[in-house]
Amino acid sequence: MERKHNSKLTTLARNLRKNMTREEKHLWYDFLKDYPVRFLKQKVIDNYIVDFYCHDAKLIIELDGSQHFEENAMIKDNIRTEKIESRNLTIIRIPNICINRNFKDVCFYIDAVVREKLGK
Repeated sequence: MERKHNSKLTTLARNLRKNMTREEKHLWYDFLKDYPVRFLKQKVIDNYIVDFYCHDAKLIIELDGSQHFEENAMIKDNIRTEKIESRNLTIIRIPNICINRNFKDVCFYIDAVVREKLGK
């Protein structure tokens, strides 16, 4: 099996961790950072950097800004999703607008997905 980590992206991932978007900061500091199941931020998987990754649940959370809803970006996201999910990982995509308008519901949703993935 090919390696899951592309070391060439490590520096970029580190930079993204230091410069998270407003929505990423909100989700991280107000929910995922102290969540009982460990999440990592800006994790390198294959040739991609995912926003949040939970090894135990085999779950990736991607926060999508408006640019992700343009046709070309949607095609790239679909290819990326197929590649990553071929590793038996699940990706959930959450629009930034949901983080800003329905944060509590987003947290309930993430918690429900994690519990389902862990069989709890």
